[in-house]
Parts: sequence; C-alpha cells; structure tokens
Amino acid sequence: MQKWLLKNRQNITFITGLLVLLALMMQWFFKNKQLADLLLLLASLIGGFPILMQAISALKVKVISIDLLVTIAILGAFVIQEFEESAIVAFLFLFGAYLEQKTLTKTRSAIQNLVALTPSVALRQNEEGNFEEVDIDEVGKGDRLLVKTGDKIPVDGKVIYGHGSVNEASITGEPLAISKAINDDVFAGTILEDGTIQIEAEKVGEDSTFGKIIALVEEAQDSKSSMERFIDRFAKYYTPAILVLSLLVFIFTQSISLAITILVLGCPGALVIGVPVSHVSGIGNGARHGILFKGSDVISKFSHVDSILFDKTGTLTYGNPEVITTHYYQQDHHLINRYLISIEKESSHPLAKAIVKYYQDVLTLPVSSTQVISGSGIQASVDAHDILIGNRYLLHQSHVNITDVVEQDLKTMEEDGQSIVLMAIDGQVALVLGIRDQLRTGVKEDLQALKKMGVKNLILLSGDNQATVDLISKDLGLSKAYGNLLPEDKADFVRKYQDRGDIVAFVGDGINDSPSLASADIGIAMGNGTDVAIETSNVVIMHSDFHKIPYALSLAKRTTLNMIENIVIALMVVVVLLTSIFASDFMNMAMGMFVHEASILVVILNAMRLLKHHKLDRNQLLIKDLQVN
Repeated sequence: MQKWLLKNRQNITFITGLLVLLALMMQWFFKNKQLADLLLLLASLIGGFPILMQAISALKVKVISIDLLVTIAILGAFVIQEFEESAIVAFLFLFGAYLEQKTLTKTRSAIQNLVALTPSVALRQNEEGNFEEVDIDEVGKGDRLLVKTGDKIPVDGKVIYGHGSVNEASITGEPLAISKAINDDVFAGTILEDGTIQIEAEKVGEDSTFGKIIALVEEAQDSKSSMERFIDRFAKYYTPAILVLSLLVFIFTQSISLAITILVLGCPGALVIGVPVSHVSGIGNGARHGILFKGSDVISKFSHVDSILFDKTGTLTYGNPEVITTHYYQQDHHLINRYLISIEKESSHPLAKAIVKYYQDVLTLPVSSTQVISGSGIQASVDAHDILIGNRYLLHQSHVNITDVVEQDLKTMEEDGQSIVLMAIDGQVALVLGIRDQLRTGVKEDLQALKKMGVKNLILLSGDNQATVDLISKDLGLSKAYGNLLPEDKADFVRKYQDRGDIVAFVGDGINDSPSLASADIGIAMGNGTDVAIETSNVVIMHSDFHKIPYALSLAKRTTLNMIENIVIALMVVVVLLTSIFASDFMNMAMGMFVHEASILVVILNAMRLLKHHKLDRNQLLIKDLQVN
C-alpha cells in the first residue's frame, strides 16, 4: 500500500485539488451547498488517506510526525463538519509536499548532473587490434581505449598515443580546455574537445577520480550536521508539545475548532527542512566547482575556522621543483650520480622526481635494500655501500659529520631559499643538491582573501630548512612559519592550536601530511595529492587549485548563514501563526496550512540561492577593503 501511495501521490494530489476546485465552484457559482459538501468530503477522504498512512508508519517506529498533526486536524474538522477546512488542509499539505520534493530534487541536481556525465560505454582494443564498443563495466585496468573528438573519457588513465584538448570542468570546475599529449593523465567524465587519443586504463569505475567525486558527494549529502541532529531532536519533542498544547486549549476553551487550528499552525515543517536543504545546496555548489565537502558538519565547522596551517610542497608551491645547485665532495661524480639515481628512482617524492629529471641520462645500479625514513629521507644499500639521501636530520641521526666547507655551502643555499638534499656514502657527505619550487600564481592574494574572511592565523609548516621557510613566509605575509619539521611535529602543531581553543584547518597533499590532516578539525587535501591524504581529509580541492580554498571558505560561510536564516524564518512563522490565533479573528485552519506550506517553500527557495553562489573574485575582498578605507 505504501509503495502504491508513494507512486501515485502526485495523482492523488491532483484529484484532491480538482475536487476542491469543483466544490468551491458549486458553492460560489451554483449555490449548491449539498453537492459542494459531498465533493469536499470526498476530497478530504482521498487526500487524507495517504497522510493518515504516513502518520501510522511513523507511529510504528515510535515517531510523532507532522503527518499525525495534520491527520488529527483533518479528523477534527470532520467531527465539527468543517469539510471545506479538512479538504483544503489535505490538499495544501499534499501539494506542499509535492512542491517540496520537486525543489529538493533541484537542489540535488549537482549529483544528478555528475552521474549523467559518467560515460556508459568505451571503445576497447580487442585481440585483433581493432577497437570495439563495450559496456563501461567491462573495462579493466591496463585496457587500451580509443577516445574520439567530442567523446567523454571513460576512465582515469594515461595517454599512450595521439594528442588533443580536454575539457576538465567536471573535475576542476574550470571551463578552459587543457592540452594532453603522450604520458599525460586524463580523467573519467572529462570531454575530448578536439583530437584523437588512445589511453591505457589505470582506474576504473568507483576507483576513478570521477567515481570518487560522486561517492563523496552522495555520502556528504546524506550526512547530518550537529545542527540538523539538534533540529531533529527538537522536532521530536516539539511535535508532542503541540499536541499537548492543543489538548489544553480544548480543555480550557471547549473549542474543537481552535484546538485543531493550533495543530495545523504548530507544524514545524519549515524548521525540519530548512537546515538540511541549505547544506545539500552548499555541497552541490561545491561539487560543481571542484570542491568536495565530506558532510554537513564539515561546512559548519569550516565556516568558523580560526587558524589554517599549510604544508609547503604541492600546496603553496606547484610541487614541480627543479635542481638548481650541485656541490660534490668526493671525486667520482659519475659513480655518485649513479648511486643517487638508482635510489631516487624508487621514490615518488616531488624532490626525488626533480632529481631524477635532472639526471635523466644516468644509468642505474641494482639497489640491495631501501628504507624510507618518513619526513627525513631514504637509507639504502647499493654496490655494498651504505647510502643516505635526505635532510640534515637524517644525517644527524646517523652521526654523519658535516664539515665547515659543507656547512658554508648549505648556509649560502638556504639564504637563497633553496630546499636542501644531502647525500652521504659510508658516513661521508658526497653531494649536496639545492632545489627550488615555484610558488603558485596568485597564492599571496588568496591568503590575503582568507585573512579578510576572518582567518586569524595563516601558518606554514614544512620539513624544509628554516631559512627557506622564512623567505616564503615573508614573501606571502604569513602569520608564522616553522621549518625542519617531521610529520609528527606538524601534527603536534595542529594539536597545539586546538588546545588553545582554535578551530584548525590543515592543508596538505602528501602521505607525510596524513597525520595532520586527520588531527585537524578540517583536513583539506589538494586533489592531485596521494590517495591516503584524500581519504583522511574532510575537504578535497580537485586539481590542486589553491584559489578554490578561499572560495570553499566563502561558500561554507554563506551556507552556514543561509542555514541560520532558514531557522529564523521557520521559527518566526510558527510564532506569528500561533500568536495570530489568539490576537486576531482572520486566522483559520486553511489559512494556517497555506502559510505553513508557503514557509516551507520560502526556506527551500532561500537555500536554492546557494546554487547560484558564484566563484569568489580573488581581488574582490581586497578591493572592497580598499574602498572602505
């Protein structure tokens, strides 16, 4: 029965409304009161039945729902033979629920649009070397796929033949096409605007970037914030309180009509729906712009953030460092280079990639063993030699002596803002590399925008040397900067600021950042970072676009404000309606139900304004501030 009622609820609403309209016509134009009452009675029965069944279903799980209040109101109107009131109340409640569902569906359009972008088929190479169309579920890792101009890229993969321009707006929120050539990464759901490419599938289905986006947005939209949970608890006790109030009014006034009107006017519909619809709209807007909030609580907490702590490499910088200085302290440079590259090729760290790129023509040797020292470097054995590659801390822990000559070179490089990588062979320093990464374009303006939005502390935490960290901090106008930190040191700083009462966000992208991302109130992962960092974070910035962090904060603040607006609107409507019963003569049950349903639509439409929230102009806050001053 419940399934049938849900399936036909729209038809029931239409029939109820048609019967009410016909009854009013009979009453107003044909003066046929008997037929009008009969039609209104029929409308009350047809319209009231699904509301009654919904109330019974709620009672079975020990919940006193709004449907119960309306059901009692309709039955009460029957008792006093106010068929017009009962029919109009039934229709308005059903019609309001219909409009509510339609508008809620629109607020969830982000996830629907994402799902619609997912390709359903792919052109896969068969054993004969030809490409045939197969269902996307049949594509596996390592398959060779053909993508033609205008097609959606079906999986995450790497270009192995051809070149073209790809629109990655579904992933990054940016409409500009990006040129792709051999060895470039491509993502499922993006569109090849021109050219023809062949790709090797690397991540398919739910494991693809696009699949993860959909899963995260679905999970976030279904989650509840602390404010939503509070409203649910409030409604749980508020609804029975309205029943008690109605009963007390009847006892003292002996007016069934007044008691029933209180039941209708006291319905907390707008209050219950106002908070979740704001959060769903905010999450949907973020998803469209490449920002994934993992739940409603994340938005609420992020909107009140006091301190944001940043990793350096891949966060404030592009994460594409280059070797710019080399100092050798042993004679056989060629052999040192071979040892270095043999070990660094086994690492995925950005500095290791920079070193491998710099020495790309050097031949490797077999590596006997390697051990990654998190936050410090690598300890390895090559050709029966013990080799250390990493920072000062690694060499200090291994009791490697740093001579005055090496110390002077290090000081010069650090003053120039270079990141330092030291290499020791059998306990002696053999090589020092100076590496520099470029700051992201516009990062300074983005940080200033965060300050203008009320973030008190912007702090850099890095494993790099203090001199380099200080130079970056000065250039970007950060509050504080700390260098030579291990992963556990960064996590300690997060807890330190939390202990003093701050709501702390940490922004990072690497495995080393995972403890800090997990410890922070809000962990923000740059989307090009490691899977571990993305999994442990609360907010994911797709395509590592740093400019989206100010936009994310702006959206979180706007969403929280919108939620408060909806709560105020809902409470004001209930107070005004209940007051008007005793303070005026014009308020009746039908009028009350009309205002009640209208208030639900008002809070939904207010929340839908979040879907129109535009990208934050990087200079908008700065210009506004200059105008004020």
